[in-house]
Amino acid sequence: MDSIFHEKQEGSLCAQHCLNNLLQGEYFTPVDLSSIAHQLDEEERMRMAEGGLSSEEYRTFLQQPSGNMDDSGFFSIQVISNALRVWGLELILFNSREYQSLMINPVNEKAFICNYKEHWFTIRKLGQQWFNLNSLLTGPELISDTYLALFLAQLQQEGYSIFVIRGNLPECEAEQILGIMRVHQQQRPRLIGEEEAQTKMGFGVEDEVVDEDEELKRALALSRQAMDVEDEDADLRRAIQLSIQQQQAQPNIPQQSDTHSTSDSGEQS
Repeated sequence: MDSIFHEKQEGSLCAQHCLNNLLQGEYFTPVDLSSIAHQLDEEERMRMAEGGLSSEEYRTFLQQPSGNMDDSGFFSIQVISNALRVWGLELILFNSREYQSLMINPVNEKAFICNYKEHWFTIRKLGQQWFNLNSLLTGPELISDTYLALFLAQLQQEGYSIFVIRGNLPECEAEQILGIMRVHQQQRPRLIGEEEAQTKMGFGVEDEVVDEDEELKRALALSRQAMDVEDEDADLRRAIQLSIQQQQAQPNIPQQSDTHSTSDSGEQS
């Protein structure tokens, strides 16, 4: 696991962490992403100017803040898409009709990036194993093939937007090492600050207004409860149970026959 590159959360720079964890290296900085955002802003300004510099639409556009970045570290899906295009990589919306019609088993993909409430994170295959590289975690989290498709379905149910990464990812040390060996994870990583949050909740913090970072961590903690197992058999039992619960909740949706298979477009980082 030491060979896996995993950038942990700093401020609100989850878009940077998501990209670097996907590419497995320090490929992008806030300055790089800001440059891409400014370029997109200028392209949008030029398109709006075509309607006339004195038009009401153009004046309104100039008064609005950038839709591609802000001072908190937010970067839009357009910024992420353009950053990946430099590496010949493409984003495809996972739940789009076009992609779903292909009936591709998620296990056969290379990577996914997920978005929820302005937070981006990466799920990537390294060697023959899948890892949750969320920057809010203390380290990479191993995800079994058995659970991957259901984990993605669970994220969608919780409101995440999921994008499939298509193209050739750059070579990395972890890919080479995990290509010839498999790793086992005895203890799953925790959310950064999870213990402190749980301690505070014991003193009535649940009655207070929490900020978005704290809300995100709680949502992620809930999404990971079903994954808190250490062996494949237990993983499979949980996967089957979750699949049955989903079918009972949504009777009009046909049940997937392959238990080995585990949103609207997010535009914020």
